[in-house]
Amino acid sequence: MTGVLLKNELLAKYTSWRVGGPAEQMYLPEDKDDLIAFISKLPKSGKMFWLGLGSNLLVRDGGIQGTVINTRGRLKAMSMIDTNKVYVEAGVPCAHVARFCMGLGLTGAEFLAGIPGTMGGALKMNAGAFGGETWNIVETVEMINSRGQVSKRGVEAFEVAYRSVKGVEDEWFLAVELLLTKGESELSQQKIKDLLEQRALTQPTNKPTCGSVFKNPPGDYAARLIDASGLKGYVIGGACISEKHANFIENTGNATAADIETLIDYIQQQVQLQQGINLQTEVCKVGEPL
Repeated sequence: MTGVLLKNELLAKYTSWRVGGPAEQMYLPEDKDDLIAFISKLPKSGKMFWLGLGSNLLVRDGGIQGTVINTRGRLKAMSMIDTNKVYVEAGVPCAHVARFCMGLGLTGAEFLAGIPGTMGGALKMNAGAFGGETWNIVETVEMINSRGQVSKRGVEAFEVAYRSVKGVEDEWFLAVELLLTKGESELSQQKIKDLLEQRALTQPTNKPTCGSVFKNPPGDYAARLIDASGLKGYVIGGACISEKHANFIENTGNATAADIETLIDYIQQQVQLQQGINLQTEVCKVGEPL
């Protein structure tokens, strides 16, 4: 094995909210083959959690027991495997995938430019932006289980819904083959430019956030419901509901994960009380409280 194994590594350094306690151990693989070798030697009863860019994630202040696999800057291979197919490993940032496909003259992946995470995270939650969803362009995925065994699965092996993907237990995403459409790079480039400009205008992209906190309920928007409940700018500790987009919570500089989780709970209570809607979280909450 040629990767790096860290003990009691503080996860706040690796999350977009800049909060989170320590990982019992964290592995930074050299590449996919190294990761497969590492996982195959882990105790079969050990817990494993995969971490990409740390967006859409709230790591509690007590941290994560077991092994955290950090794919950030790793598992970064991308290649064109057919005239309209692209192979992408799980650690590649979604924005890089959008630009790579654009450069190949392939369309359909432009929306990925608006997702602040890795391809692995996008596959795990069927991430979407600007009307596009990850699994709409998936043909096959490469999976690994806790024994280090690798398999290839088609879309039919998964139950895919809005911000939700259910598959085989005890498996994680290693890579994906995306099926796209031949188009014009200039049109894709303009579409990505327009999407990023819209994102910068409507979202607090320069603040520590996790992305959208809540799923949009059917026929409505979480941000509208939070705004209508008079919650924009509401603060608990170092956590604040964004004035720019109500479905974002900002770390104003000294927030703890507990501050953010308390604010999430408060938003849900108030929206239920005032709007009669039970908001479901999009953000994934993991780890132990202090």
